[in-house]
Amino acid sequence: MAELEGLEFGKSDFVLLDEVNMEQFMENLKLRFEKARIYTFIGEVVVSVNPYKQMDIYGKEAIDAYRGRELYENPPHLYAVADAAYKAMKRRAKDTCIVISGESGAGKTEASKYIMQYIAAITNPSQRAEVESVKNVLLKSNCVLEAFGNAKTNRNDNSSRFGKYMDINFNFNGDPTGGHINNYLLEKVRLLRGGSEEMLGSLHLQKDPVNYVYTREGATSNNDRSSHRAVLSALQVIGFSKEEIDSIYRILGTILILGNLQFETDSESVQVVGSEAVSHIAGLTTTEPDNVTKSLLYRTVATGGGEVIEKGHTEKEACFGRDAFAKALYERLFCWIVARINAVIEVKDYNPVLHGKNTVIGVLDIYGFEIFDNNSFEQFCINYCNEKLQQLFIELILRQEQDEYQREGITWRHIDYFNNQIIVDLVEQPHKGIISVLDEACLTVGKVTDTICLESMDAKLGQHPHYTSRKLTPSDKTMEFHRDFRIRHYAGDVTYSVEGFLDKNKDPLFQDFKRLMYNSSNPVLKEMWPDGQLSITEVTKRPLTAATLFKNSIVALVDKLGCKEPYYVRCIKPNEMKSPVLFDDARCQHQVAYLGLLENVRVRRAGFAYRQPYARFLQRYKMTCEYTWPNHLMETDREAVEAIVTQHGFQDDVAYGHTKLFVRTPRSLFTLEQERAALIPILVLFLQKVWRGALARMRCQRMRAIYAIMGCYKRFKVKAHFWEVERRFTNVRNMADYGKSVEWPTPPAALAQFDSITQQLHRRWRARQIVKNIPPSDMGEVRAKVAALGALSGERKDWGCGRPWERDYLSNVRDCPQTSSNFIRISKELRNKDQYNQVLFSGFCRKVNRFNKSTDRALFITEKHIYKLDPKKQFKVLKRLPLESVSTGLSITAGVDQMVALHTSSQDDVLLYIQRGELCPNQDRIGELLGTLIDHFTRSVAAVRSPYTAWRCVGPTKRKPDGMTYRCRMLW
Repeated sequence: MAELEGLEFGKSDFVLLDEVNMEQFMENLKLRFEKARIYTFIGEVVVSVNPYKQMDIYGKEAIDAYRGRELYENPPHLYAVADAAYKAMKRRAKDTCIVISGESGAGKTEASKYIMQYIAAITNPSQRAEVESVKNVLLKSNCVLEAFGNAKTNRNDNSSRFGKYMDINFNFNGDPTGGHINNYLLEKVRLLRGGSEEMLGSLHLQKDPVNYVYTREGATSNNDRSSHRAVLSALQVIGFSKEEIDSIYRILGTILILGNLQFETDSESVQVVGSEAVSHIAGLTTTEPDNVTKSLLYRTVATGGGEVIEKGHTEKEACFGRDAFAKALYERLFCWIVARINAVIEVKDYNPVLHGKNTVIGVLDIYGFEIFDNNSFEQFCINYCNEKLQQLFIELILRQEQDEYQREGITWRHIDYFNNQIIVDLVEQPHKGIISVLDEACLTVGKVTDTICLESMDAKLGQHPHYTSRKLTPSDKTMEFHRDFRIRHYAGDVTYSVEGFLDKNKDPLFQDFKRLMYNSSNPVLKEMWPDGQLSITEVTKRPLTAATLFKNSIVALVDKLGCKEPYYVRCIKPNEMKSPVLFDDARCQHQVAYLGLLENVRVRRAGFAYRQPYARFLQRYKMTCEYTWPNHLMETDREAVEAIVTQHGFQDDVAYGHTKLFVRTPRSLFTLEQERAALIPILVLFLQKVWRGALARMRCQRMRAIYAIMGCYKRFKVKAHFWEVERRFTNVRNMADYGKSVEWPTPPAALAQFDSITQQLHRRWRARQIVKNIPPSDMGEVRAKVAALGALSGERKDWGCGRPWERDYLSNVRDCPQTSSNFIRISKELRNKDQYNQVLFSGFCRKVNRFNKSTDRALFITEKHIYKLDPKKQFKVLKRLPLESVSTGLSITAGVDQMVALHTSSQDDVLLYIQRGELCPNQDRIGELLGTLIDHFTRSVAAVRSPYTAWRCVGPTKRKPDGMTYRCRMLW
């Protein structure tokens, strides 16, 4: 329903106003605009206010919300009208139309776009390719027509200077199958910019539109390159060939060059200033330069005796002919584009017997009533068009009301309204109307001026109540003598200046230009000018005037609309500043007046302001009556509705139709709404209480069931895990790796810690089984390797784990064949002297002192001392250090080098580089040295001091150029 919006946003339907007057209407319209509610209903008419900003109300969610819904089920929107028209067309197989009207800048073109987009979005659910193609062409045609038919004006940067009526044909499934476009009164032109330099060069044009007379005024707002690409893409999608698009550009280029063409008068005749422009025009139109010059400077005239003569133009006539030619070129180009689009989208090969009834939705985007400071021929035609549409609007609205009352069995009461047929007759009546007077003046032989035409109008129309002029009312100084006349339109008085009426009404184009274009080698141009094939002697009948052509097209349009079910969108421009916050009351009130919106509300209210099917009414208001809540027990919904009305005492304010309830005044409806609004919180609390209790009980039952299931499932998972572990590890004692290759099953969360402990126990058991098989003679080497592994913790890539550790390399003949005998002798002497029992490590090394000097030395380590020997002097002892003095720690690098630093308690550290012997050139002996020392200190110190002594690798301590240094330190 229209009342679904809160009252803080105003009334969403003007029919529901307390009083129908301009003050309340404007107050409601302004409030909704300020609350960003730009759409308001008048029954089934949508009033739209231009928001001058992007609004997030047109996306897919909005389309889904309005698809298939009734008008009163959602807040006012263009989509509601579009869906209503589509449903009427599809459900009842009726032709419908949507009439969009309003003044320049009110948002008519945008409204038509959104309506087209909505229709395209809700049709073709099966995504058939041919239907998608038709929809695509219909949507793209908007872009092309805007590019060629819109212009910058003082009131709108993208003003539609033509009226457009588009018929969209639908098959019995409701899918679009084609369409047809009619255009009305193309007034001005806008030429595009945005082409490439290469294209502009081929057209002899420059990029800056300021350089051309016809585009100078609107140069600051011409389309940019992206818009030009969009138009080009749309032309290609519609089906224009490359040659046709090229012809369009060439015609546009011709028009621009024509606008800059100048004439000068010499002693006897008029000449074109400069021949280059003529050559360019001839090249672009594929005609001969001499013929172009001749058409611009001369007019071919046939005498009564059949003789053909050439009459030279004056400079003024040449300029007049040039401008008329340029306008005709553009007008015919626009009409050709519309015809070309129609040829693409027209319904082809349609057989009603085979394909079902072909229904139509028409969309009319046409200019609204215009009142300017200076109103000319264009405003006269536009306002006449609006008079015709207003007449149709009132008649159709009244007829719809009467039809509905008759259909529902409601007595119809006559409604008085302003019948503007008298104004329509003033304009179009044969022999007496203004158009007839204009045509008569245009057809009169001799010099007939606009002033003479005005005098003729005064003579014939002086007694008409809706016509006046300064001559008829000399005291009215708002009009000028011999220039102005005034028509009292239904929307207000409009003063027209008669200057230029005759020139704009008659066909100003010389026949020479028509023949010039027809004889062009360009087939597109030739197609646009079929009347150029007539020779000068064959042209005897004068063409119809612009006013008569326009009148005929509007009469045809009204006839076309009259046979369709109409829906209306009335667009309002809130201000002249294009501001999203400014609401000009006087400006908007003027538009409300000439759009006839107040009359529309009165017509709607004259009978019954509100009507709704019984089921819908009952669904909304049944909670306000004890006999219908929560469900009634009566035979029909009508009886239940009568109970509601009777309980509230509205019997005298309603009427009962066959399927609908009719409410006369909005006050009754507001009373129901207020009572409903007061009851809803109570009902909501009651429903919440019941529902929350039900939810709590269901939640409790569900939780109990969940915990019971979880308990059983957890017990099952624990047992299943034990069973799986037992199955996998049954025969690990007989396996070669004692179960190392067996993959442990993933434990449940409750057994995560248990599983970790179990795996640790298995690893210890497996280690014990492996250790039991190691010979006692190898245990020392195993302990040393285990100690090195624990200290290095993967910090050193290769530390000699995979080879046997000899330890005493200086005594090994294979490793030191030249010196082993001498070292054996020295070691015996040291054994006798120092009483050591075990050699921990020996090998060649290079000692590095604090001055970065290195010398060859031999390192000899026993369980008591560390010896530094000189191999060049028969292994003379150079230094003897107690082994306990290096218990502070030692440092090694993470690289592959053999650098080691022995840290002493006296801080007299020893920096050595272990050298590889001949046993294996690539042996890494750092791990062996480290593991042997850790094993020795671990066993000896643990035995004496504490069982908790351990070694570990800590670091890094310092970054050096040769790698990362790690320190192995004894921990107590």
